[in-house]
Amino acid sequence: MKKILSLIVALTLVFALGASAFAADSDLAYVKDKGVLIVGITDFAPMDYKDEDGNWIGFDADMANAFGEYLDVDVEFIEIDWDNKILELKNKSIDCVWNGMTLTPEVLNAMNCSNPYCNNAQVVVVKAEVADDYQTVESLSELNFAVEAGSAGEAAVIDLGLEPTAVQTQADALMEVQAGTSDACVIDLLMAGAMIGEGTDYEELAYTVELTSEEYGVGFRTDSDLADELNAFFKAAYEDGSMLEVAKLYGVQESLVEQE
Repeated sequence: MKKILSLIVALTLVFALGASAFAADSDLAYVKDKGVLIVGITDFAPMDYKDEDGNWIGFDADMANAFGEYLDVDVEFIEIDWDNKILELKNKSIDCVWNGMTLTPEVLNAMNCSNPYCNNAQVVVVKAEVADDYQTVESLSELNFAVEAGSAGEAAVIDLGLEPTAVQTQADALMEVQAGTSDACVIDLLMAGAMIGEGTDYEELAYTVELTSEEYGVGFRTDSDLADELNAFFKAAYEDGSMLEVAKLYGVQESLVEQE
């Protein structure tokens, strides 16, 4: 009888240790245990930007807050150096990258990503007064470009055989063009649609050539189970119409990808 009891105790310990190991390997359990999802972002309207009170808003920020409610945890936004996003994830400084992130091969190899949720493109931005001169890829060869370091825009310019100047954010790239220190920049189409042209702070800028077509996704640590959890949330939010309502609020409804 003692041997049987000892065996039962031993098996119970094995199962308990196994369950603990499973929980330790679970990103979902890790986030729920600490009670907060830390989201890595940059200042990138209309996806993530601050309102007049200094709160982060935007399509991605609002959806991240809704996902936090879904998980029953708080959400904390941390502004990161975009070029270091993979390292930030590995170091657990953040739990995900949720910032209009293009699903490039590098990102897909380094992160466990959600399903795509928005379509996008990389576009060339120049002064509006010269926009007619730069309507083809061939016409871009003499321009000097500003790009966000580590971005899809940087990769697109390099693919053209050009050497861009890397800056910290896409907003910085726009400022370079506005100031005349760069002839052009390459940024996300969704950002260009929200931030340049009539009625914006960049009225004298215009976008011309679309260099790429791409999709946005949210990135988590390799093998993170949070990606599947987010996919389930996206599907429910798409089906009940709440995702579309947030998209309409920020003018990105035409870019939404159906969640299946």
